[in-house]
Amino acid sequence: MKIALDPFMHRHLSLEEMPSKVKELGYDWIELSPRGDFLEWFKAPRVFPDRIKSFKKALKDADVGIATLLPMYRWASNDEEERKAAVRHWKRAIEIAVEMEVDTMNSEFGRGPHPDKGTCYCCHTGSMVEACEDAWWRSMEELVPIFEREGINLHIEPHPEDWVETLQPSVDLIRTVNSKNVRFLYCTPHTFYFGDDTVAMLRECADVLAHVHIADTFNHKASSGLRYIVNPPGSTARVHQHLNIGQGEVPWDDFYRTLAEIGFDGIMTACVFAWEEKADESGKFMRAEMQRLIDKHFK
Repeated sequence: MKIALDPFMHRHLSLEEMPSKVKELGYDWIELSPRGDFLEWFKAPRVFPDRIKSFKKALKDADVGIATLLPMYRWASNDEEERKAAVRHWKRAIEIAVEMEVDTMNSEFGRGPHPDKGTCYCCHTGSMVEACEDAWWRSMEELVPIFEREGINLHIEPHPEDWVETLQPSVDLIRTVNSKNVRFLYCTPHTFYFGDDTVAMLRECADVLAHVHIADTFNHKASSGLRYIVNPPGSTARVHQHLNIGQGEVPWDDFYRTLAEIGFDGIMTACVFAWEEKADESGKFMRAEMQRLIDKHFK
């Protein structure tokens, strides 16, 4: 199992400074999420040979590896030019993964077109969901053969506000891709969008599960109806948190016990984003708490 840190809360550090910070916090692996000087959100990668060389040196000096690269591109946009641009960016990102000697990438199903395109950004009407799913399939038809040829694994998660937010049909979509290189990512802070029964969901996705994101969240569906107060009433905002373990309502013992039962041995990434003023403290706490739960349940 690779235990990694998403260093988003340390994004103020340069690429060359980041590996030693990750090592200081107790991690041997990085999940490199979007940042302006590497894989920028939705834009072409800002990567060139000298940048790769200096980053690889910093990783080697710190004895830290890249477990996975996390690009975010609009590969499910129903604006065809936008989707084509996303596929171009993906192709370059795959080249970078190969140059960095990284064998895994992860991303989200996607939230459709850019909000400035004049179409609904939140894909929760029937026609928009269908358009986004069709666009995503066109992208996958082009990209999956490249992942397979290059020996790169792709782990995909549904995300609140994606055209698919729930465990199903996400898991069946990945099964339908029918590639050993394309697997499922279970993101614990999205648990209460995925469904209601953590144990049942982990068992359901066990055959394609390769990656978990670890952070806590509250159940936005709590019976009081006032777990979150969002104005105006009736807002469709997708609210969730990425908190330290124990600060929300994810059933952690159930989660780790079930991971052990299904034989999980993939990537486990701490992805807390809520405490930028306590980034070091949070990173160290999460590393220790993940290890405690692993030691408790993985016998």
